[in-house]
Amino acid sequence: MPDAHHLSQAAHDRLSAELQELTTRGRIDIADKIEAARKLGDLSENGDYHAAKEEQAKLEGRIVHLARILTNAEIIDADNGTGGDFGVILGSVVTVLYDGDDEPERFLVGVIEERQDDVVVVSPGSPMGEALLGAAEGDAVEFDSPGGRQRVTVVEVS
Repeated sequence: MPDAHHLSQAAHDRLSAELQELTTRGRIDIADKIEAARKLGDLSENGDYHAAKEEQAKLEGRIVHLARILTNAEIIDADNGTGGDFGVILGSVVTVLYDGDDEPERFLVGVIEERQDDVVVVSPGSPMGEALLGAAEGDAVEFDSPGGRQRVTVVEVS
């Protein structure tokens, strides 16, 4: 059985809407581009046709990817357990301060599909992600990184 994809309800809704758009409007737009390119003549040297077919392949790949994610999606309850006494869970946005730094950094602990605006996504399976899971505001955690052992203090969990 494939691994479950942990998503917030908002991310699930956003990906579902994207899948709906791609399988309807997206496919129609690509079909129109391919048809218009076919009318230009010889397909073997038709750059518009080849570009449209490449775009179609990318679109179909994205559709398959989204369908796989949504089929195996497990919705996480972001309202139950974020911040406070519960600490960091999947989908939490965590503000941390590296030892020796003056400026805190924000990370989202989750999968890339949860990406929000300017927040960097940290996989829960990464050393930093594993260290942050369960940590509460004020906790200091350590983890190994390519640059050596790192220590961060959790400033905020939201």
